[in-house]
Amino acid sequence: MIRFILLQNRQGKTRLAKYYVPLEDSEKHKVEYEVHRLVVNRDPKYTNFVEFRTHKVIYRRYAGLFFSLCVDITDNELAYLECIHLFVEILDHFFSNVCELDLVFNFHKLFPAHLVLSDMKVYLILDEFILAGELQETSKKAIIERMGELEKLE
Repeated sequence: MIRFILLQNRQGKTRLAKYYVPLEDSEKHKVEYEVHRLVVNRDPKYTNFVEFRTHKVIYRRYAGLFFSLCVDITDNELAYLECIHLFVEILDHFFSNVCELDLVFNFHKLFPAHLVLSDMKVYLILDEFILAGELQETSKKAIIERMGELEKLE
């Protein structure tokens, strides 16, 4: 099960956080800080899997963003590494070479403003293939088609 997903820049600023287990706000900030320190200081020659408390973090760096997933210790690391890549590919579809600034400033490209709050649009994409901490859809085509259906609701 996925415990949480974090997108953080090199300075440790969290650009997206989705938690699938209940945590207090203070604990969330502590977790975000710890995960950032873990992945940003890790030598690139090591694997993208690292133990974190009683779980493990699977992470991948794309440009200036670290995409991190915290999962159960027994879960398949490679499946979640592919999950991160799928998320980036879908974001690239909407933003063409997604970068940190797209996530912060260009949410309006995804859907009409009256459908959802602008800061929730990337969460909609995430919710199309991860539900309640479990991978639900792994087809890029199916996810993009579903996002297109949502766009037509205007």
